[in-house]
Amino acid sequence: MTEELQDLNQVMKVRREKLEQLRKNGTEPFAYRFDRTHMASDIIKDYENLTDKSVAIAGRVMALRRMGKAAFAHIMDISERIQIYIRKDKVGEEKFELFKLIDIGDIIGIEGTVFKTRTGEITVLVSGLDLLTKNLRPLPVTKEVEKDGKTITYDAFSDTEQRYRKRYVDLITNRDVMNVFIKRSQTVTAMRDFLNNKGYLEVETPVLQPIYGGASARPFVTHHNALDIELYLRIADELYLKRLIVGGYEGVYEISKDFRNEGIDRTHNPEFTMMELYVAYQDYNFMMNLFEEMITFIAKRVNRALKLTYQGHDIDLTPPWDRLSFFDVLEKYTGKNFYGKNQTQVAAIAEELDVPIEKEWGTGKLLDEIFGEKVEPHLIQPVFICDYPLELSPLAKKHRNDSNLVERFEPFIAGREIGNAFSELNDPVDQKERFKTQMALRALGDDEAQVLDEDYIRALEYGMPPTTGLGVGIDRLVMLLTDSASIRDVIFFPTMKPEK
Repeated sequence: MTEELQDLNQVMKVRREKLEQLRKNGTEPFAYRFDRTHMASDIIKDYENLTDKSVAIAGRVMALRRMGKAAFAHIMDISERIQIYIRKDKVGEEKFELFKLIDIGDIIGIEGTVFKTRTGEITVLVSGLDLLTKNLRPLPVTKEVEKDGKTITYDAFSDTEQRYRKRYVDLITNRDVMNVFIKRSQTVTAMRDFLNNKGYLEVETPVLQPIYGGASARPFVTHHNALDIELYLRIADELYLKRLIVGGYEGVYEISKDFRNEGIDRTHNPEFTMMELYVAYQDYNFMMNLFEEMITFIAKRVNRALKLTYQGHDIDLTPPWDRLSFFDVLEKYTGKNFYGKNQTQVAAIAEELDVPIEKEWGTGKLLDEIFGEKVEPHLIQPVFICDYPLELSPLAKKHRNDSNLVERFEPFIAGREIGNAFSELNDPVDQKERFKTQMALRALGDDEAQVLDEDYIRALEYGMPPTTGLGVGIDRLVMLLTDSASIRDVIFFPTMKPEK
């Protein structure tokens, strides 16, 4: 047993002894409720009107300084951290003895009056005290100093892997983390408000699907015992949402969890959140304008600005954004013209450019890999990359001016794609041929190629109006708005290897 583990066990032993002592003294260490009159931030913001007034607040003890017959502590609720001052002559013998059994990490409720200390700190003088929850496992030790008017925390819960595994501790000890997830919630709310105000209908489609589709990815597989069939966790919502457009809805969206059986890195987690939107009687030009409008609406709501800093880059979201063609920008950053090249030619250029490839990859996947390696890192300012090669987009409509391309765009910001949109393919004959091409790629070993969905083809045969669709990665958007380096920083509980 390590010395660190021995120390932890000793601290926990002492706290359990305090727990028993509390119960012997007639105190229930896990209360049922506490009625608050104010949040900590209310008192700090409205100090002038609350001076000498009675308040009731509750929160977790984050700092504690005992001085014989008095003590100072800081308690933290979701809004803010505030100092409290407790004196034996004010609360009485019984409550002061209770306070002696309080540890950092305990959750308490207090009643008292608001005042300022001689150093000018807004404080609550305690007149009543209740223990609401006894902490049995100590919080990580932190050290705080004031510098240039800001509180800087040292030695916080900083082990990245442990932060992701024990997000509850991360939230307690790192206030910035809590603020990231508040912004995440605000982002989703703003997006929903924007779409609802446009008159689009929020819907729900199946998570368990008999045939997965709508993206090029490997699925998670499960088994339904009663029906004795294999089912797949959805990799996208697309094909079900477009079935609803066939059915007569003219604008539908879904904010959902999708699942892809893929690797984990700074921008990928096997479980992630997407928003997909489909609008009838419009094309990808309409959707580009709508996307610009939506992102600027969200940024103003969440960050109150269209300019932000992401990982050292100053980014301006102000529209209009540049609109560049896939092949033009690929040639710009590689010096190679890929238009019209076949699989063998593209593979040869990839090797010349030192881009790792697999022999079973088709032309589309090769181009996508080269683009990711050689172009994406340069796309810092917001830009729409438009008009992708046909081979790369089996669900998009052929370009009206060039049958080798499709009407598709992807928005890039800070070197990564945060969305994907098409003029949707609504020709069932063309769609079936595209699926067959994908199935041929699967037969050659591409396990991310799309599968044939006969029911979706049948739906298209009933007739889908001209439609444009959009998918937005919520996690990546939140990364951008919160200056978070990793997707794990914006997912409460990211996928992790089992603990040893």
